[in-house]
Amino acid sequence: MVPVTLKNQLSPILNQGFVIKRSVFQPCLELYPMEEWQQLMQKMHKKNRFKKKNNDFIRRFTAGVKPVEIDTTGRLLIPKNLVDIAGIKKEVVLSSAINIIEIWDKDSYEKVLDETAENFADLAEEVMGDDGDELS
Repeated sequence: MVPVTLKNQLSPILNQGFVIKRSVFQPCLELYPMEEWQQLMQKMHKKNRFKKKNNDFIRRFTAGVKPVEIDTTGRLLIPKNLVDIAGIKKEVVLSSAINIIEIWDKDSYEKVLDETAENFADLAEEVMGDDGDELS
């Protein structure tokens, strides 16, 4: 079940549908609004498929991709093979990741947060600290 508040936030794009896929970097799934997915596919379409690394990346990136919808009662049916890939057992966490939603097994999500908590201040400084807007 998608929480009502999230479903309400998604209401402008619910009719367009979504794409669900395995994450590249984490043991979770990624839920793309269809418009976001189509933009990403346009970018991928520009890759030269006669370069092996591009072809290998596209194949792996799109492996297991499934179009999905959130039904009128707010349910999202996740294909069993993707549930298994993400290691989802019982409780699920939906985490906003700017333009997509990550879908995690609750224990895995908490473990990843715990593992990155210690160095988060350093990571935040490295990623966000040099935004080029500093005064000279």
